[in-house]
Amino acid sequence: MDTLTELLGGFAAAMTWQNLIFAFLGCLLGTIIGVLPGVGPVAGVALLIPLTLNLDPTGSIIMLCAIFYGTQYGGTITSVLLNTPGEASSAITTIDGYAMTKLGRAGAALTLAAVGSFVGGTIATIGLVAAAKPLGELGLLVGPPEFFALMVVGISLLVALAGKSMVKALISGALGLLISMVGIDPVAGAPRFTFGMDRLLDGVSFVAVIVGVFGLSEILSYRKNAETPLVHAPGMRSLLPTRAEWRRSAPAMARGTGVGFGLGLIPGMTGSVSSLLSYAAEKKFSRFRHQLGKGAVEGVAGPETANNAHANAALIPLFTLGIPASPTIAVLMGAFLQQGLTPGPSLFTEHSDIAWAIIASLFIGNLLLLLLNVPLVGLWTSILRVPTPILTALILLFMVIGAYTINFSVFDVFVMIGFGLLGLALRNLDIPLAPMVLTLVLGPLMERSLRESLEISQGDFSVFVNRPISAVLIGLGVLIICSPLLKFRKPKALTEDPEA
Repeated sequence: MDTLTELLGGFAAAMTWQNLIFAFLGCLLGTIIGVLPGVGPVAGVALLIPLTLNLDPTGSIIMLCAIFYGTQYGGTITSVLLNTPGEASSAITTIDGYAMTKLGRAGAALTLAAVGSFVGGTIATIGLVAAAKPLGELGLLVGPPEFFALMVVGISLLVALAGKSMVKALISGALGLLISMVGIDPVAGAPRFTFGMDRLLDGVSFVAVIVGVFGLSEILSYRKNAETPLVHAPGMRSLLPTRAEWRRSAPAMARGTGVGFGLGLIPGMTGSVSSLLSYAAEKKFSRFRHQLGKGAVEGVAGPETANNAHANAALIPLFTLGIPASPTIAVLMGAFLQQGLTPGPSLFTEHSDIAWAIIASLFIGNLLLLLLNVPLVGLWTSILRVPTPILTALILLFMVIGAYTINFSVFDVFVMIGFGLLGLALRNLDIPLAPMVLTLVLGPLMERSLRESLEISQGDFSVFVNRPISAVLIGLGVLIICSPLLKFRKPKALTEDPEA
């Protein structure tokens, strides 16, 4: 009953005209970012953080959350109409989405994707409401050693799943930790890694680093300007699916919600994994699986529902335990910290009104996305007609303005450019960028938990193995990191024919 009362209080705060405008703007900007080529959700959210720095914490986070889940649908439009995924999580949608476009059912595909996104996101948010109180209370029972061990597990999972090479993923994670240590030592109070530069005493600007590493490096990696695509928006009449399409989509949406919600809770899992497994589930359980790949509505409804269910479910570890489950969530966590909010158990004790207002806004934002995306398909497709050089120039201009307005310092612009070149080098070396952003955000929190743990134990590192929960979590993290070394060699195949 207390949870329901607090949620209703959250709705009262979220439905003020100011916060409704922030949610609307977030959904609008998120969809545009999803449609735009070369700007992913990580760089997109980081790029727009400067717009929210002068807002109150509630409005700021409401807008950034709306941008986050708005990007999930924006990529669907290019997947269906152009056979080009705007985001990695929409890649699997191209198979049946574009096939439906060729069959003249593009409007129905986009409508089903929007409804599926609404269903998956809403049910996942209900899961967040149900889990917030018990998980938050459980989180209050753990101390600094357990919190440090929990973050070790989260980073280990993301590093293990980030790329083909564990060594390269560890290099990326180590770079993020090094960057996070620039500034004043929190215990000794002495400068470290500042190289005598006063501007680095407060550390490296988080937003400038993320925009450079993800956004600028993506633009710099273009080998040539792509041709402006020819795209035709479906008419309003074609947006309505038939009764048969609705009936066939319902079970796919249910399965997609289950897959996306379950995987969204696991740190390191991305929305593309949920979409892919949802499509695999349709291949196994759908009555019309023989039509998949030829324009089956299940191939659109299932993955798109899983995609948004995953996005909203990934907020549960962030809100309740303070653990970002993906790079985009890590950027969102950075925005929390810049507003003076620490995600995790303390969020519901120290800033309960803000936490529940943000959760209530997720319901409102999912509804706004549904109302925005179906009738305004023509608007989103018109963005795709803008020539690529003009789009690239506008994105670059916005990056420079965003980096400058963080502290109104030209130094931050040079930081963004420097990390853009670093990101380009890492891309060329096939080093994943996701571990870097996660350790960049979690680095200060991990250091604080480590220092507090050692203060409790008077410098004895055995505190991490003497406490059962932290010992199990540390062991799990080590096992995940060492998993490539534990793989048994496959027996050599017999080269001789036994019947010879």
